[in-house]
Amino acid sequence: MDGAVEITDLEHWDRAIQERVAEFGLDCYPQEFEVCDHLQMFSYMAYSGMPAHYPHWSYGKSYEKIRTMYDHGVSGLPYEMVINSNPCLAYLMRENSLALQVLTIAHVYGHNDFFKNNFTFRHTRASRTLESFKLHAERVREYAEDPSIGREAVEQTLDAAHALSLQLGRNRALRRRSPQEQRDAALARSRPPEDPFHAIHKRRESSEPELDRVPLEPDEDLLVFVRDHNTYLADWQRDLLTIVYEEALYFLPQIETKIMNEGWASFWHRTILQSLDLPQSLHMEFLVHHNQVVRPILGELNPYHLGLRIWDDLVARFGGSEPNPGGVGERPSREALAKLLEVREVDRDVSFLRRFLSQELVRELDLFEHQARGKEQVVTHVADEQGWEEVKSTLLRNVGMGAVPVIKVEDADHARSRTLYLKHYHDGRDLKLDFAEKTLEHLHRLWQRPVMLESVINERAVLLSFDEDGFDTRELKKRKREH
Repeated sequence: MDGAVEITDLEHWDRAIQERVAEFGLDCYPQEFEVCDHLQMFSYMAYSGMPAHYPHWSYGKSYEKIRTMYDHGVSGLPYEMVINSNPCLAYLMRENSLALQVLTIAHVYGHNDFFKNNFTFRHTRASRTLESFKLHAERVREYAEDPSIGREAVEQTLDAAHALSLQLGRNRALRRRSPQEQRDAALARSRPPEDPFHAIHKRRESSEPELDRVPLEPDEDLLVFVRDHNTYLADWQRDLLTIVYEEALYFLPQIETKIMNEGWASFWHRTILQSLDLPQSLHMEFLVHHNQVVRPILGELNPYHLGLRIWDDLVARFGGSEPNPGGVGERPSREALAKLLEVREVDRDVSFLRRFLSQELVRELDLFEHQARGKEQVVTHVADEQGWEEVKSTLLRNVGMGAVPVIKVEDADHARSRTLYLKHYHDGRDLKLDFAEKTLEHLHRLWQRPVMLESVINERAVLLSFDEDGFDTRELKKRKREH
């Protein structure tokens, strides 16, 4: 390969790192590496790490943005990119030094272990990841090249699907009730509760449930609902909605575990490399790169930094560290490692932070909350005795999918007019009306009938709607709707 780093050097250090991975008890998929240059990395970044992806104008735009920012020195490139697949595929930048390559390889194994073992990734079918993305790309190209469909129609459908792709159930470990179970639950709710004194009490009246209502229970999976309940969609449109939905499901765990995952990989690249007794020249450069990755960033939240600090705190709280058998560096004790592996498996960012971001850590990290006031950013809470809980609460509401509004389908035939009625489950944060308008426009394009969204703006119940006349908003006087 070009430059100072040879493939044989990478193979040597990869074998050494694999030995440490086994010694420390990490459980990984088989690992494959691909060495690429910066131009190839631009493409992988634009495709969210995938070697193949369906064509869409947004990926070309992303590529040009990444390349322009890199060429003008505004941003750099990641040290690596890792795909949740089996075998796990990772890209190494050809231009990186040997020390940086060794750090990156160790970091990749941390991600690999996390992908294989964290519960949020279990539905992603890692053994089929690369194949499924390739098949998706082939199907979309076939539709775009079909004269009866065409690229413009395909891209319009994909535009709408992309705008709605994150409106989906967030915890895939929760089993969704079957239609029959939903019917049974609706019937149970309609019956009066058991009364042990029914013989002397007036009989309570029961009401008939609306068993013909669709959906019987609010539905979070918006794309799938539209696909399954809009009979006017063509088969190719339904297939496109399925493709976008499946790819959103693939990326969902990575959104939900960013802090845990990056902290875990950083914890293990540091632990592994400290155990390798690196030559002094490599060790000093490793320390520089490690500190660059995990340093705090003023005014921003660095997931590498926050995640690593919490994992380190868990080690200290649940057994501490012990010297490596070779006498170089430290490793978690057996008790601490058992706790780390348990947390790595059963948590996602919101539960990870809720359980383990202590008052002491909030203060040590000097976390604070700030809000926009006009053109200025004003600090509203700091990590003192009175404010640390508010700082933590704000963080919990914004990690993972927390910043994405929860919107559910309430009725597919509102007022018996095929109007799609949705509800925003308001959590104190108002929708941005310009975003809401464009999103409803995309949904209207897919549903092909009027769409309505119930929400709260400035503490007033409102109804946002989009139909053939465009966008409208009005105050909602009554919460009860016609059916």
